Amino acid sequence: MGPHEFYNGVLLYPTLLMSAVVGAAQLIDYFAPKYSFFLLFVAGTIIAMMIIHLNMDIRIIGALMLLPIIASAIFFRLDLTLFTSALQAAAFFILYHWDYWFKYYLNDFDLIAIPLFLAVGTLVASIIIINGRELASDLEATLTAKQDLMIENAIIRKLSTTDALTGLYNHISFHEFYDKALEYGNQGAPFHLALIDIDNFKKINDKYGHRIGDMVLARVAKVIKELISPADLASRYGGEEFAILLFEKSFEEAYTLAETIRQRLAETVHEELEDTAVTVSIGLKSYSDGVTKEQLFEEVDDLLYAAKKSGKNTTLTPLQHTRPSHVAAEMLF
Repeated sequence: MGPHEFYNGVLLYPTLLMSAVVGAAQLIDYFAPKYSFFLLFVAGTIIAMMIIHLNMDIRIIGALMLLPIIASAIFFRLDLTLFTSALQAAAFFILYHWDYWFKYYLNDFDLIAIPLFLAVGTLVASIIIINGRELASDLEATLTAKQDLMIENAIIRKLSTTDALTGLYNHISFHEFYDKALEYGNQGAPFHLALIDIDNFKKINDKYGHRIGDMVLARVAKVIKELISPADLASRYGGEEFAILLFEKSFEEAYTLAETIRQRLAETVHEELEDTAVTVSIGLKSYSDGVTKEQLFEEVDDLLYAAKKSGKNTTLTPLQHTRPSHVAAEMLF
């Protein structure tokens, strides 16, 4: 083979042809991406045929046909593997009948071994895909079961931490958050505690029944949830009493929020109560350094007690009230 024949027949033309195949595959993939997997192996098979054609003096070069089959197994698609196997069979048939050099270097053993290798490669790839699918199915079932368990645990957790009637956090959850709030308060992140009590709620139960009373409780809780910010935590402390931990606010902002809740409830009529509204009394105080959990709660409860004694439907803060001497809050702990 002379230099001209070598440079053109071995280097230039095959390189241009393989580049054209890659370019055509890329172009088709751009306009029809759903055929990308099939284009990948068609282009790969044509390039493999060119490499085999140029290197048939290398005895093992025919094994190159196995690579597309093994590569197809990566995608876990049996139809793609069978398609690729059929491509390799067609490529072998084309090379054997129309490529002089392929046929020249092929002996009787190769004529049997190469198709056999292709068949065995297809079988191995198919087994890998089938077993892989089973493994993926088992893994998916395991993950689904784990997700279901997580959902069930989340539901159980929610039921154990929230009040079923109002959807607010319950008494136990409040104390957990309250303890955490005190830790943050000791680290310099102040917060505010508000206690809200529905005025004359016993009369509502006595006159209209507990079912109507529950409806009123749920509606009051809904108003509270709608008005507080995502950073705040509201809970049903017990009976008709609610506790709110207010974060990321100045005292003035906390007072404005408490007043907004009080006024909104005073304007919310209840059809079940003959289109009348219920009012609430609120005690509000900010955390200060050195105050214990019991002290802060007792002081806010004192403010709530004083708000009820002063005529109800009001919000009392330490600036508006001189603390009364009673120990009713101690019974809450």
